[in-house]
Amino acid sequence: MVTNFRKLGRPTGHRMAMLRTMVSQLIKHERIETTVAKAKEVRRLADRMVQLGKEGTELAKRRAGSFVRGDDIVYKLFTEFAYRYKDRAGGYTRLLRTRIRQGDAAEMAYIEFIDRENELRQAKPAVPQPPQRPPLDPWTKSRLSQQWASPK
Repeated sequence: MVTNFRKLGRPTGHRMAMLRTMVSQLIKHERIETTVAKAKEVRRLADRMVQLGKEGTELAKRRAGSFVRGDDIVYKLFTEFAYRYKDRAGGYTRLLRTRIRQGDAAEMAYIEFIDRENELRQAKPAVPQPPQRPPLDPWTKSRLSQQWASPK
């Protein structure tokens, strides 16, 4: 399910178990603090789980259930998160760097879901798209370019 990932100094089984648990805890609590490298990996997987929740199909429920831990987490994905992010195309999580950990000087960060109560920073509003102009037919386009052409 995961390719091109950080190894995080752990064997594959340990790494996958850790990431599954972290994604489940992120969905449950909606904000966790971890190292920056782990948070970047958790962000990829959490966004993928929210996409599955938005799909809402039986296959998506099985795939999400095979990854996250707990039926309550799957239920939250397919009800609360699917409704909250129904109009959003992606980018469901935010990574905020917080401090340097005392023991090993690791960079720490909060990872949280956006558009929720008590978030650390408000989400940026969507950038409006410029209005679409109707396409010009080739004849009008060539006449316009001749009209503004510089004299030779």
